[in-house]
Amino acid sequence: MTYIREVFKSSTDVSRRRVVVNRKELDPDGGVVAAYGARLRRLREERGWKQEDLAARTSYSGKHISAVETARRSPTLKLSREIDSALGVSGTAQSFEREWRKMRDGVFLEGFPEYVHYERQAVEIRMFDIGVVPGLCQTVEYAEVLAAFNVERGSVTAEQAAQRLDLLRERQQLLDRRRPPLHFVVLDESCLRQMVGGPEVMAAQLDHLVELAARPFTFVQVAPFSMGERRPSHMPLTLLTLADRSMLAYTESQARGHLEREGATLSYLNATYHRLAAEALSPAASLAMIKVLRQSML
Repeated sequence: MTYIREVFKSSTDVSRRRVVVNRKELDPDGGVVAAYGARLRRLREERGWKQEDLAARTSYSGKHISAVETARRSPTLKLSREIDSALGVSGTAQSFEREWRKMRDGVFLEGFPEYVHYERQAVEIRMFDIGVVPGLCQTVEYAEVLAAFNVERGSVTAEQAAQRLDLLRERQQLLDRRRPPLHFVVLDESCLRQMVGGPEVMAAQLDHLVELAARPFTFVQVAPFSMGERRPSHMPLTLLTLADRSMLAYTESQARGHLEREGATLSYLNATYHRLAAEALSPAASLAMIKVLRQSML
Protein backbone atom coordinates (compact mmCIF):
# COMPACT_ATOMS: atom_id res chain seq x y z
CA MET A 1 0.00 0.00 0.00
CA THR A 2 2.84 2.34 0.87
CA TYR A 3 4.42 1.54 -2.49
CA ILE A 4 1.18 2.44 -4.29
CA ARG A 5 0.97 5.78 -2.45
CA GLU A 6 4.56 6.57 -3.37
CA VAL A 7 3.95 5.77 -7.05
CA PHE A 8 0.79 7.91 -7.03
CA LYS A 9 2.64 10.79 -5.34
CA SER A 10 5.49 10.54 -7.86
CA SER A 11 3.04 10.49 -10.76
CA THR A 12 1.20 13.50 -9.35
CA ASP A 13 4.44 15.44 -8.93
CA VAL A 14 5.39 14.74 -12.54
CA SER A 15 1.97 15.91 -13.70
CA ARG A 16 2.30 19.09 -11.69
CA ARG A 17 5.73 19.75 -13.17
CA ARG A 18 4.31 19.16 -16.65
CA VAL A 19 1.61 21.77 -16.03
CA VAL A 20 4.26 24.27 -14.97
CA VAL A 21 6.41 23.49 -18.02
CA ASN A 22 3.43 23.84 -20.39
CA ARG A 23 2.35 27.18 -18.92
CA LYS A 24 3.15 29.88 -21.48
CA GLU A 25 5.02 32.87 -20.14
CA LEU A 26 3.33 36.10 -21.14
CA ASP A 27 5.04 39.29 -22.32
CA PRO A 28 3.01 42.36 -21.27
CA ASP A 29 5.41 44.51 -23.33
CA GLY A 30 4.69 42.56 -26.50
CA GLY A 31 1.97 44.96 -27.65
CA VAL A 32 -1.46 46.14 -26.55
CA VAL A 33 -3.11 42.75 -27.13
CA ALA A 34 -0.38 41.01 -25.13
CA ALA A 35 -0.76 43.55 -22.30
CA TYR A 36 -4.54 42.98 -22.25
CA GLY A 37 -4.05 39.19 -22.07
CA ALA A 38 -1.40 39.37 -19.35
CA ARG A 39 -3.60 41.58 -17.16
CA LEU A 40 -6.56 39.27 -17.72
CA ARG A 41 -4.54 36.27 -16.53
CA ARG A 42 -3.27 38.20 -13.49
CA LEU A 43 -6.74 39.29 -12.34
CA ARG A 44 -8.16 35.83 -13.00
CA GLU A 45 -5.45 34.10 -10.98
CA GLU A 46 -5.75 36.63 -8.15
CA ARG A 47 -9.25 35.23 -7.70
CA GLY A 48 -7.99 31.66 -7.78
CA TRP A 49 -9.88 30.92 -10.99
CA LYS A 50 -8.85 28.63 -13.81
CA GLN A 51 -9.62 29.64 -17.38
CA GLU A 52 -12.65 27.34 -17.30
CA ASP A 53 -13.91 29.11 -14.16
CA LEU A 54 -13.86 32.45 -15.95
CA ALA A 55 -15.36 30.89 -19.06
CA ALA A 56 -18.26 29.52 -17.01
CA ARG A 57 -19.07 33.10 -16.02
CA THR A 58 -19.12 34.26 -19.66
CA SER A 59 -20.50 32.97 -22.96
CA TYR A 60 -16.99 32.01 -24.12
CA SER A 61 -15.01 28.79 -23.83
CA GLY A 62 -11.90 28.20 -21.77
CA LYS A 63 -10.02 27.73 -25.04
CA HIS A 64 -11.11 31.19 -26.18
CA ILE A 65 -10.05 32.74 -22.86
CA SER A 66 -6.66 31.03 -23.23
CA ALA A 67 -6.23 32.41 -26.76
CA VAL A 68 -6.94 35.95 -25.54
CA GLU A 69 -4.57 35.65 -22.58
CA THR A 70 -1.74 34.44 -24.81
CA ALA A 71 -2.51 37.12 -27.46
CA ARG A 72 -3.46 34.57 -30.10
CA ARG A 73 -6.85 36.27 -30.43
CA SER A 74 -7.75 39.93 -30.09
CA PRO A 75 -10.40 40.82 -27.51
CA THR A 76 -13.79 42.17 -28.57
CA LEU A 77 -16.20 44.62 -26.97
CA LYS A 78 -18.62 41.80 -26.08
CA LEU A 79 -15.90 39.71 -24.42
CA SER A 80 -14.53 42.74 -22.56
CA ARG A 81 -17.95 43.56 -21.12
CA GLU A 82 -18.53 39.96 -20.02
CA ILE A 83 -15.08 39.83 -18.40
CA ASP A 84 -15.82 43.08 -16.55
CA SER A 85 -19.07 41.62 -15.24
CA ALA A 86 -17.45 38.33 -14.23
CA LEU A 87 -14.53 40.01 -12.47
CA GLY A 88 -16.65 42.77 -10.97
CA VAL A 89 -14.63 45.60 -12.51
CA SER A 90 -17.29 47.24 -14.71
CA GLY A 91 -16.97 51.01 -14.68
CA THR A 92 -13.72 50.96 -12.68
CA ALA A 93 -10.16 51.86 -13.61
CA GLN A 94 -9.55 48.13 -14.16
CA SER A 95 -12.34 47.84 -16.74
CA PHE A 96 -11.45 45.73 -19.76
CA GLU A 97 -14.07 47.54 -21.83
CA ARG A 98 -12.20 50.77 -21.17
CA GLU A 99 -8.94 49.10 -22.25
CA TRP A 100 -10.59 47.71 -25.38
CA ARG A 101 -11.91 51.16 -26.33
CA LYS A 102 -8.44 52.64 -25.92
CA MET A 103 -7.11 49.95 -28.25
CA ARG A 104 -9.84 50.66 -30.80
CA ASP A 105 -10.23 54.42 -30.66
CA GLY A 106 -6.81 55.46 -29.53
CA VAL A 107 -3.60 54.30 -31.05
CA PHE A 108 -4.45 51.61 -33.59
CA LEU A 109 -7.21 50.50 -35.90
CA GLU A 110 -9.32 47.65 -34.58
CA GLY A 111 -7.72 44.46 -35.87
CA PHE A 112 -4.21 45.90 -36.28
CA PRO A 113 -2.80 44.70 -32.91
CA GLU A 114 -3.83 41.16 -33.83
CA TYR A 115 -2.11 41.56 -37.20
CA VAL A 116 1.10 42.70 -35.50
CA HIS A 117 1.02 39.59 -33.30
CA TYR A 118 1.00 37.37 -36.38
CA GLU A 119 3.50 39.53 -38.25
CA ARG A 120 6.08 38.74 -35.55
CA GLN A 121 5.62 35.02 -36.27
CA ALA A 122 5.64 35.21 -40.06
CA VAL A 123 8.26 33.46 -42.16
CA GLU A 124 7.11 35.34 -45.26
CA ILE A 125 5.58 38.82 -45.61
CA ARG A 126 4.13 40.05 -48.90
CA MET A 127 2.98 43.65 -49.10
CA PHE A 128 1.34 45.96 -51.63
CA ASP A 129 0.82 49.63 -50.91
CA ILE A 130 -0.51 52.68 -52.70
CA GLY A 131 0.44 56.33 -52.16
CA VAL A 132 2.62 55.80 -49.08
CA VAL A 133 5.65 53.56 -48.54
CA PRO A 134 4.59 50.74 -46.14
CA GLY A 135 5.66 51.02 -42.54
CA LEU A 136 8.25 48.24 -42.53
CA CYS A 137 10.11 50.09 -45.30
CA GLN A 138 9.89 53.65 -43.93
CA THR A 139 12.79 55.72 -42.66
CA VAL A 140 12.43 57.36 -39.25
CA GLU A 141 12.10 60.80 -40.82
CA TYR A 142 9.45 59.68 -43.33
CA ALA A 143 7.41 58.03 -40.57
CA GLU A 144 7.73 61.11 -38.34
CA VAL A 145 6.39 63.40 -41.09
CA LEU A 146 3.32 61.20 -41.52
CA ALA A 147 2.79 61.03 -37.75
CA ALA A 148 3.12 64.81 -37.39
CA PHE A 149 0.52 65.36 -40.09
CA ASN A 150 -1.93 63.04 -38.32
CA VAL A 151 -1.43 65.04 -35.12
CA GLU A 152 -1.91 68.31 -37.01
CA ARG A 153 -5.22 67.23 -38.51
CA GLY A 154 -6.40 65.96 -35.13
CA SER A 155 -6.80 62.27 -35.95
CA VAL A 156 -4.41 61.31 -33.11
CA THR A 157 -2.79 63.01 -30.15
CA ALA A 158 0.95 63.61 -29.92
CA GLU A 159 1.16 60.80 -27.34
CA GLN A 160 -0.70 58.39 -29.61
CA ALA A 161 1.52 59.31 -32.54
CA ALA A 162 4.59 58.58 -30.40
CA GLN A 163 3.15 55.17 -29.49
CA ARG A 164 2.62 54.40 -33.17
CA LEU A 165 6.20 55.34 -33.96
CA ASP A 166 7.49 53.18 -31.10
CA LEU A 167 5.57 50.18 -32.43
CA LEU A 168 6.80 50.85 -35.96
CA ARG A 169 10.42 50.83 -34.81
CA GLU A 170 9.77 47.57 -32.98
CA ARG A 171 8.15 46.03 -36.07
CA GLN A 172 11.05 47.08 -38.30
CA GLN A 173 13.42 45.01 -36.17
CA LEU A 174 11.90 41.96 -37.89
CA LEU A 175 13.99 42.76 -40.95
CA ASP A 176 17.20 42.97 -38.90
CA ARG A 177 16.96 39.50 -37.40
CA ARG A 178 19.75 37.05 -38.10
CA ARG A 179 17.17 35.05 -40.05
CA PRO A 180 14.49 37.56 -41.10
CA PRO A 181 11.27 36.61 -42.86
CA LEU A 182 11.21 36.64 -46.65
CA HIS A 183 9.91 40.11 -47.48
CA PHE A 184 8.24 40.83 -50.82
CA VAL A 185 7.15 44.42 -51.45
CA VAL A 186 5.18 45.71 -54.42
CA LEU A 187 4.97 49.51 -54.41
CA ASP A 188 2.54 51.40 -56.57
CA GLU A 189 4.47 54.08 -58.46
CA SER A 190 2.57 56.69 -56.46
CA CYS A 191 4.54 55.60 -53.37
CA LEU A 192 7.71 56.82 -55.07
CA ARG A 193 6.35 60.01 -56.65
CA GLN A 194 4.20 61.35 -53.81
CA MET A 195 6.45 63.83 -52.03
CA VAL A 196 6.42 63.23 -48.26
CA GLY A 197 8.38 65.66 -46.10
CA GLY A 198 10.10 67.46 -48.97
CA PRO A 199 13.00 66.47 -51.24
CA GLU A 200 15.49 65.70 -48.47
CA VAL A 201 13.21 63.29 -46.59
CA MET A 202 12.01 61.70 -49.82
CA ALA A 203 15.53 61.25 -51.17
CA ALA A 204 16.57 59.48 -47.97
CA GLN A 205 13.47 57.27 -48.24
CA LEU A 206 14.36 56.25 -51.81
CA ASP A 207 17.93 55.54 -50.68
CA HIS A 208 16.52 53.30 -47.98
CA LEU A 209 14.44 51.37 -50.51
CA VAL A 210 17.60 50.81 -52.56
CA GLU A 211 19.35 49.53 -49.43
CA LEU A 212 16.46 47.22 -48.59
CA ALA A 213 16.40 45.83 -52.13
CA ALA A 214 20.07 44.85 -51.73
CA ARG A 215 19.30 42.61 -48.77
CA PRO A 216 19.12 38.87 -49.50
CA PHE A 217 15.68 38.38 -47.94
CA THR A 218 13.90 41.48 -49.31
CA PHE A 219 12.53 41.86 -52.85
CA VAL A 220 11.20 45.21 -54.06
CA GLN A 221 9.05 45.69 -57.15
CA VAL A 222 7.24 48.72 -58.57
CA ALA A 223 3.74 48.58 -60.06
CA PRO A 224 4.09 51.37 -62.66
CA PHE A 225 1.30 53.71 -63.72
CA SER A 226 1.61 52.16 -67.17
CA MET A 227 -0.07 49.00 -65.82
CA GLY A 228 -3.32 50.91 -66.17
CA GLU A 229 -6.34 48.64 -66.07
CA ARG A 230 -4.10 45.58 -65.60
CA ARG A 231 -3.51 46.50 -61.96
CA PRO A 232 -5.69 43.94 -60.15
CA SER A 233 -6.02 45.80 -56.85
CA HIS A 234 -6.77 49.38 -55.86
CA MET A 235 -6.28 48.93 -52.13
CA PRO A 236 -3.29 48.00 -49.92
CA LEU A 237 -2.85 44.34 -49.08
CA THR A 238 -0.58 42.28 -46.84
CA LEU A 239 -0.22 38.50 -46.84
CA LEU A 240 1.53 36.58 -44.07
CA THR A 241 2.79 33.01 -44.23
CA LEU A 242 3.40 31.39 -40.83
CA ALA A 243 5.82 28.61 -39.94
CA ASP A 244 3.14 25.93 -40.36
CA ARG A 245 2.54 27.30 -43.91
CA SER A 246 -0.88 28.66 -43.00
CA MET A 247 -1.68 32.07 -44.46
CA LEU A 248 -3.38 35.27 -43.32
CA ALA A 249 -4.42 38.29 -45.36
CA TYR A 250 -4.70 41.77 -43.83
CA THR A 251 -6.60 44.67 -45.36
CA GLU A 252 -7.67 48.05 -44.00
CA SER A 253 -10.54 50.44 -44.44
CA GLN A 254 -10.80 53.91 -42.90
CA ALA A 255 -12.51 52.43 -39.83
CA ARG A 256 -10.78 49.12 -39.11
CA GLY A 257 -8.32 46.45 -40.14
CA HIS A 258 -9.46 42.98 -41.08
CA LEU A 259 -7.68 39.61 -40.94
CA GLU A 260 -8.79 36.92 -43.38
CA ARG A 261 -7.73 33.43 -42.32
CA GLU A 262 -9.35 31.03 -44.76
CA GLY A 263 -11.89 30.50 -47.49
CA ALA A 264 -12.53 31.95 -50.90
CA THR A 265 -11.59 35.51 -49.89
CA LEU A 266 -8.11 34.48 -48.79
CA SER A 267 -7.62 32.51 -52.03
CA TYR A 268 -8.76 35.53 -54.05
CA LEU A 269 -6.40 37.92 -52.23
CA ASN A 270 -3.50 35.50 -52.66
CA ALA A 271 -4.18 35.24 -56.40
CA THR A 272 -4.49 39.04 -56.59
CA TYR A 273 -1.06 39.49 -55.07
CA HIS A 274 0.52 36.97 -57.45
CA ARG A 275 -1.00 38.83 -60.39
CA LEU A 276 0.31 42.13 -59.05
CA ALA A 277 3.82 40.74 -58.76
CA ALA A 278 3.62 39.24 -62.26
CA GLU A 279 2.43 42.50 -63.83
CA ALA A 280 4.86 44.73 -61.89
CA LEU A 281 8.36 45.62 -63.03
CA SER A 282 11.06 43.09 -62.28
CA PRO A 283 13.21 43.75 -59.19
CA ALA A 284 16.05 44.96 -61.41
CA ALA A 285 13.83 47.30 -63.44
CA SER A 286 12.17 48.50 -60.26
CA LEU A 287 15.52 49.31 -58.69
CA ALA A 288 16.51 51.22 -61.82
CA MET A 289 13.32 53.33 -61.62
CA ILE A 290 13.91 54.11 -57.94
CA LYS A 291 17.48 55.21 -58.67
CA VAL A 292 16.35 57.47 -61.56
CA LEU A 293 13.78 59.15 -59.32
CA ARG A 294 16.40 59.54 -56.63
CA GLN A 295 18.80 61.20 -59.06
CA SER A 296 16.13 63.70 -60.08
CA MET A 297 16.11 65.02 -56.50
CA LEU A 298 19.76 66.10 -56.52
